[in-house]
Parts: sequence; C-alpha cells; structure tokens
Amino acid sequence: MKFIRTLTRRVFLASVILLVLGVGAVAATYFYLSPQLPSVEVLRDVHFQVPLQVYTQDQQLIAEYGSKKRDPVKYAEIPDTMIKAILAAEDDRFFHHPGVDYQGILRAALNLIMTGEKAQGGSTITMQVARNFFLSSEKTYLRKINEIFLSFKIEKKLSKEEILELYLNKIYLGNRAYGIGSAAKTYYGAPLDELTLAQYAMIAGLPKAPSSFNPIANPERAVIRRDYVLKRMRGLGYISEAEFQAARSEPVSARLSRRSIDLDAPFIGEMVRSFMYERYGEDAYTSGFKVYVTIDPERQLAAQEALRQALLSYEHRHGFRGPVEQIDVGPGSDFENILARLDALPVVGDLRPAVVLYTEDQRAQGLLANGDQFELGWEGLSWAAPYLNTNRIGSAPESAQDILTAGDVVYIKQQTAGTWQLGQIPHVSGAIVALDPEDGAIVALSGGYDFFHSKFNRVTQAKRQPGSSFKPFIYSSALEKGFTPASIINDAPVVFDDPGLETSWRPENYSGRIYGPTRLREALTRSRNLVSIRLLQSIGIPYAIRYVQRFGFDPERLPRDLSLSLGSAAVTPLEMATGYAVFANGGFRVTPYFIQRIEDMDGNTVFEADPAIACLPCEEAEKEARLAAAAEADPPPDTEISAQALTAMTTIEEPDEPNLAERVITAQNAYLMTDMMQDVVRRGTARRALQLGRKDIAGKTGTTNDQRDAWFAGFNHELVAISWVGFDDGGPLGNRETGGHAALPMWIEFMRSALADMPETELEQPQGLVTVRIDPQTGLLAPPSQRNAVFEIFRHEHVPQRQAPDIDESVASPDSERGDESSPQLLF
Repeated sequence: MKFIRTLTRRVFLASVILLVLGVGAVAATYFYLSPQLPSVEVLRDVHFQVPLQVYTQDQQLIAEYGSKKRDPVKYAEIPDTMIKAILAAEDDRFFHHPGVDYQGILRAALNLIMTGEKAQGGSTITMQVARNFFLSSEKTYLRKINEIFLSFKIEKKLSKEEILELYLNKIYLGNRAYGIGSAAKTYYGAPLDELTLAQYAMIAGLPKAPSSFNPIANPERAVIRRDYVLKRMRGLGYISEAEFQAARSEPVSARLSRRSIDLDAPFIGEMVRSFMYERYGEDAYTSGFKVYVTIDPERQLAAQEALRQALLSYEHRHGFRGPVEQIDVGPGSDFENILARLDALPVVGDLRPAVVLYTEDQRAQGLLANGDQFELGWEGLSWAAPYLNTNRIGSAPESAQDILTAGDVVYIKQQTAGTWQLGQIPHVSGAIVALDPEDGAIVALSGGYDFFHSKFNRVTQAKRQPGSSFKPFIYSSALEKGFTPASIINDAPVVFDDPGLETSWRPENYSGRIYGPTRLREALTRSRNLVSIRLLQSIGIPYAIRYVQRFGFDPERLPRDLSLSLGSAAVTPLEMATGYAVFANGGFRVTPYFIQRIEDMDGNTVFEADPAIACLPCEEAEKEARLAAAAEADPPPDTEISAQALTAMTTIEEPDEPNLAERVITAQNAYLMTDMMQDVVRRGTARRALQLGRKDIAGKTGTTNDQRDAWFAGFNHELVAISWVGFDDGGPLGNRETGGHAALPMWIEFMRSALADMPETELEQPQGLVTVRIDPQTGLLAPPSQRNAVFEIFRHEHVPQRQAPDIDESVASPDSERGDESSPQLLF
C-alpha cells in the first residue's frame, strides 16, 4: 500500500513537472514565434481578389476579367442552412471553442501515434482562416504550431461571425470559384438564397477536396460527400428526418455555369480592360472594380446587327467561296467524330459550323455540332453563285447540287425559328460607332464582325483614308474664308506635275465626267472631286490644315498637298465621329468617352466622367449675363463700348458652372454645312437614306481610289454615326462598292433602330443668316421673273450684291425644288 502511495505521488509530481515544463515550453515557443507572426489586424480590412466587371448604366453585364471568380457576401446575407452545412462538414464546435478544438487535436494526435501518419484532422475554421490568409498549406509541425497561435490571435481580434465570413469568402471550391457566393453561381447559376438543401450540402462538401468531390468532374464521389454532410446535419439536429431524406433523393443538378454576359459588346469591354490596366496595373483584375460605360444596350445590339448584315450582304454580292473542309458522312461514318470535328470549329458571330448530309433539288439537309439537324431551303441557298474574283462571280445556281455536296463543312446563319441561310465567314471587315454629339458619350461601338475571331478594333485602331466623307471639313474651312454655298467653282480637268512622281496626277470625278461651273452646294451634294481640289487650292493648304484641326484631327497626319481635299489623310472612324459631332451640335468640339463611372468593391465611386458639353442655350445665357452685368457698370458718358468689348471686359463666375465644350466653328457655319449635307441625303449620293422617312438627317458618303474604303458619316442633332467597310489589308472592294453601296446600308439599318423612338429635330437657323432667291447657274441674285430660281442661305455679310441677267428659263435646274417663284426675293 505504501508503495502504491509513493508511486502515485511520484507520478503526480512527474505529471505536474511535465505540465509545468509543457506550459513553459508552449510559452517559450509562443514568445519565440510571436514576434514572427503576422498581424491579424489586416483581416479587418481584407480585400478579396474580385474580378473586374463592366456594366451598362442599367446594370447589364458586358464583360468580366480576372482569373478568380468571386462574389463576396456579408455574413448577414448567408442563408442559415448554408452556415449549418459548412459547420457540419468542417467544424461543428466552431461557436464553442476558442479557435483551437482540443478534442480535434487529441484525435489527430492519437491518429499520429497509432498510424505514424500526419492527418489534416483537428483544423478548425479559425485555423483554416489563419492558414489561408497567412500560411502555406504544407504539412509541417512548425506550420501547425504557427497556425494554432495565429488562431488564438484571430479569435481575440475578430468575432465568430467575422471569422466565418472571411472563411466562406476565401475558400477555393473548384472551377476557379472562390467563396460560396461564386460557387453557387458557378455550379448552379443562381445566387445563394435560391439554392436547395442538397445544393448547400454539395457546396459544403467541397472545401475538403474541391477536385475529388467536384459535382461536375466526379458526380459519384460528390454525391457520397454530399450525403455525408447531410447525415452530419441530421445528427446535429440541423435538419429533420424528412428534410434529410428529401435532400438525399435529389439528383445532382450541378452544371458549369459561366457568368452570362447580358450584352454583346466585347470591343468596348476590351477598351475598358485596357484603360483599367493602364490606370491600376494588375490590381485592375483583382480589386473588384465595377466600370459603368456609356453604351446604350438597344443601340449596341442594333449596331452589331447592322454591321454583320452589311458584311454578309457584301459576301453575298461577291459569291460563295466554297466549303471550309470535307468530312466523310457516308454509311459507317463515325457520328461522334463528325460532331467532334464540328465542335472544334469556332462559332463566328451569328455563324455556326455545320456539315451537309445530303442535297436534293433546291434544298440541303445538314447537321450542327450539337447534333441538331436543319434544312436549307432555296431562299437560303440561291445567293451562292461561285466567287471568281473581287469583280466577278460565276453563273447563278439552279439547284442545291450546284453549290454543295454531302460532307461539305459550311457556316450557316439562323434567320428565324427553323429557317436557315448558307453563310461564310466574311473576309471583308467593317466598323460602326455612334456617339452623342452633346457630350461625346459613345452609345454604340463595334470594331468588327466578331471580336473573338479578330480582336482588331477598327473603330479606334484602323487608320484609313476617308475619301469624300472628309470633304465637309474642307468646305467648312472655305465657308469661313468667305465662300458661300452659291460660290461657283469650275468643275474642269486639272493636271498636276510633281517632280517626285513618275507621272502627272490627273484626278477626276467618280463618274469620269466633268460638269463645268458648279455651285458649292451642288458640288458637295454630287461629291465632285475636281471642285474640291480647286476649292482647296483657292483657300490654301496651310490654312485648311489649321482650320481642320479644330475638328480634332491631328495636323501631323494630314497630307500637305491637294489630295487632302479628296480625303487622303489616314483617320479612324472614331476620329471621324468626333469631327462630325461638331456639325451635329452646332459648332462645339466634344471629346469621345466611354466610361461613365468606376466603383470600387465597396460601391464607392472612385471616378466619374465630367465631359464638356455642347450647350448653345448656355452660351447664349452667358452672353446675356455678361452684357447685363456690363450695362450695370454704368460706363462714362459719351463713351461708346461695343458689345464685343463689354464681353471681353466682364467675367461672370457662377457656382457649379457646367463644363462647357469649346466652340470651334461658328453656329452659322455649322448650320450651312448641315443644311448642305441634308441635300446629300435628299438628292445626292446618300438618297438611299430617304427610306428612313426623316427630314432631320444629314451626312456624306466616302469612297477612296479603287473602292478600297467605303464610308458613310451621318447625323442628326441627337446622334452621330460612322460606318466603314474595307479589307484589313487595304485591298479593293470591287466595282461599284462605294460608300453609298457598301457602308450606307449599315448606317441606315442602325439608324432605323437608333432613331425609332426619337422625334425629328428641326434645324434651328441661327442669327446672322438670310435666305435669298438665286440663279442656279451663276449663284447671283435671281430677277423677280426668273422661273427656275432656287433659295440659298447666306451669312448676312455674304449675300450676293449683283443680280443675274433677266433671262426667262424654261427648264428648271436639278435642284429647283428648293425654289418657289411666288416667294419674296429676300427672307430673313
């Protein structure tokens, strides 16, 4: 008995000593490691790696950039069932232990003693937070000790709810999904609060091994893990027996759900991505920025559709180039191999790859990559005469066999439900951009048929010759120099000898004809090249270049020769839109922009656009205010002070003044040019636009030598749009592929939709302009008895002073519809 008591005392003393030594060792280890441990204060201000997202103003998603998908959620937003599923799977004593679960550690220690293997068991959610935010995942004793000490520090600084929120937003759950918010959308395409119990359990089972228990890659093992989580939830009393049984019987509903893009605008998305990377570097992809752009969704869709239709129409006019490849579809062919080969081909815009199974008379039957069959009727085939070269196509087909054979791999486009059309990936390229002339906001932009087929953005990157669409800038400079719409220029041949050229330059009109003395209005309406050259020669190239840069063009890129009058400068469609906006808004230069505002992850606005606006009423109000203020100054008697001097002497400062755009041309000049370009639509090279049934549109076609570039630049007071068609390598488009034929239809289809709900805006004539009747042949004042007189608009100081000879004309001029013999000679 004495021996037992002695032994007991010795064991007790030894235990105490060991306990003291253990505590001392732990304390010594803590004091040694503590200075090396990171501060957990950073957890209070954690910024998760959230991708960059691009939205329209009405919250439609355009693009998302970043390698990690994450949708952070606040603790209060997490459904209680989701929390219970995670606790059951990972740490059911989370709300009761101080960060370290001694029971779990003992179980892990016993496992190590019995098996000699280190296990993952024993890690609490707090310990996982410590590891995920501060430590590596390697299994070493030192890492485990650091993990334990950090867990204690975390529990002292943060609440249980804060720790759990960090954990649930940080953990990796497979398929690039980080956090439960992203996992819900990745696997089920829905937010957390719309999932079922079985789906919560499936997600809760993923942290242990995201690849092994992934419901997409390994649904069988995922179900086993899900059912284990459900069993734990039932055992802990989190769910009832009926809920347990119902959830267990639910089939796997997970499917890989990419975040759906609401609006197809990848070119503008890439512009945003480039801007954000330039501004924020790599942080742009991980800091959770939300960028809201100026794009109008309906107009963007209309622009993309108009561009694609215009390019496909060009392809149809120039013939079918044949199938992409051939696949054996005969008896005994491998069906799965056929589908695999089709699936390997890209979908390009609205064109889908397909294989022809057989042809019969004027129809063809085919197969899509998803296994669906389709039929091509004659209405979808009859266009496909064979392509020979840019200017020639073969004989029109009479049957489907003339076009296709079984096994041909082609591209098709769906017209309506069940109706298909044979297509081909366009070799020709195009671009369209539209902006609000009041402030420069880009409302629609597409730089090509399909961004993923060619990422080259032709709106901002393609510097092409604008041809005759550049003429309005030359004409505007001439009006400022003293010319009028009625000025007469001789449309006659010109020859320029240049020692630097092997031959003389002999420019000519597109038609090859000459027309003699021509008024400027008629010259612009009919796009007479020879008149433009003589006009530029008259006003001088240096003056024209200085003037044209008012529209936003880089003078260094403008040629210093007479070819400038024919649009030989290299410009982008966006630069053309900027220039035409000056005419549309009455004479102000605005700067195009596409980012309205940028928000950080917390919804704070870190950038908001403040564009300069074109505001004629603001300008008039400012003038009136200055004059009124100057009048109150009571100038000395007998002192004459002009209105101009008063304006210069007086400065009115208003609080919160609007950011006003700079006036670069006079209101009178802008009005005259707009009115002349309305004639281009009414009776000139853009007459096709009359189908829109509007009287408020103006514009100018543009075609370069050999039809290498086709343009239409058009506008009304509310919207400017530029369309361009051409080959990226600069090759010719072919005979008759002018701006009015190749580019104008794109503009019309876009404007048909873009202006559908917009009332017509009547062009308001500014002060300083008068309308008089003139002789269309001479541009002089028409005698009262002249029958073919036309009305013309002049700046007051430029009204003709002489009258044309009083000759009775029996034949009206081509534009006599502008005249009215009963009208008075001078109208103000």
